[in-house]
Amino acid sequence: MTAPEKSTRDVIPLRVAARAWFAISLQTFGGPAGQIAVMQRTLVDEKRWIGQQRFLFALSYCTLLPGPEAQQLATYVGWLLNGVRGALVAGLLFILPGVVALLVLSGVYVAFGDTTLVESLFLGLAPAVIAIVLQAVVRVGRKGLGHPALVALAVVSFVALTFFGVPFPAVVLAAAVIGWFLGRRIPTLTRAPRAAVDDGPPPLVSDDALHAERPSGRRSALILVIGLVVWFAPVALAALAFGRSSIFVDQGLFFSGAAVVTFGGAYAVLAYVAQQAVEVYGWLAPGEMVRGLALAETTPGPLIMVVQFVAFVGAYRAPGELDPWVAAVIAALLTTWVTFVPCFLFILLGAPYVERLRGNRDLAAALAGITAAVVGVIASLAIFFALHTLFDETGRVTAGPLDLEYPHLASLDWASLAITALGCALIFWRGWSVLRTLGACALAGVVIGLALAA
Repeated sequence: MTAPEKSTRDVIPLRVAARAWFAISLQTFGGPAGQIAVMQRTLVDEKRWIGQQRFLFALSYCTLLPGPEAQQLATYVGWLLNGVRGALVAGLLFILPGVVALLVLSGVYVAFGDTTLVESLFLGLAPAVIAIVLQAVVRVGRKGLGHPALVALAVVSFVALTFFGVPFPAVVLAAAVIGWFLGRRIPTLTRAPRAAVDDGPPPLVSDDALHAERPSGRRSALILVIGLVVWFAPVALAALAFGRSSIFVDQGLFFSGAAVVTFGGAYAVLAYVAQQAVEVYGWLAPGEMVRGLALAETTPGPLIMVVQFVAFVGAYRAPGELDPWVAAVIAALLTTWVTFVPCFLFILLGAPYVERLRGNRDLAAALAGITAAVVGVIASLAIFFALHTLFDETGRVTAGPLDLEYPHLASLDWASLAITALGCALIFWRGWSVLRTLGACALAGVVIGLALAA
């Protein structure tokens, strides 16, 4: 039997929670693992606002959702602590510093990206991203591939996406179905991790507490309608103001679609975004996608914020009748809006139901299938980045279902290869953090770049 339900709204004053969420947002460097660790330390270990098992349960649900799991976890916990107001405050504050920081860095890139110093900086940052993506493959693989069937599914996903051009959403959907099917046939496919021992004082939101806000059809319909209107209203306004064929509408619709297929975090969806943004829409060059991710790695907040860079650069170069800087800022903010509004919608719509669906095995099996596919997708992303970072743009051969440009060995960029090796050594051998590794590789790039330019 579970404990009687009790309200977890306004467990603490909203202003106190807001200060805590803002402090957390300033520490969210290093990707979702680091962001989740910051919330774990602050909310579970230090402040004791939420119990360990409740925290892990919320994380499991957010991992299943499309979108950045760390930002959605903050939104979920904010909802547990202060209801809808708390969810909005926690989710917005979590991304605000990153939005501002990447907007500034995108402007710096557009204005000074062709200078020797900035080019030397990216000479170091772009190869470091390859090492970071490889680390993501290893980490997700160790965590999610606990059965040979899941390893096989990861390999098939990698091959399907990289060599046969299967669309990313189809890979994720098929993996979820296959995971569910395997879960029915293989009882040991997924094993629930043993809950961490929690010997601290009782948390304000205990592990067995249920939120007082019960699910209902009326509540769900209201949230869905409001959420969809808020989500697409800016895109509709852009269509009225600039026309259906404007870059703002194209970006708004594309990134709205990307927001609902971003299973597994930013690394997993970037292969899809990079392919479309580079090869279909022509918003930026292949190498620039790597540079955008490098900038996103150096700022707080979710790595999916890189889409803001993509929109900024694309609109700056195709502003229509607007000033390029005005167009770039509008596109960046619009893209950020349509990327993160669905995150709030998913949490506010689904959390009351999920609160009452703990321990569902079918859900766990589908999640295991998606996780396996994510490993393959991230590996595909590593290949994409390596091809466009370690080789010069000359001497390429276009081939394959994805029109990948397979380079000749003669076009190998030895400086980028050396910095990639440095990044791999620092991450895998020395165990350095992402931010520290980026700093070391950036310094190496500046030294090498300035030396080559002298």
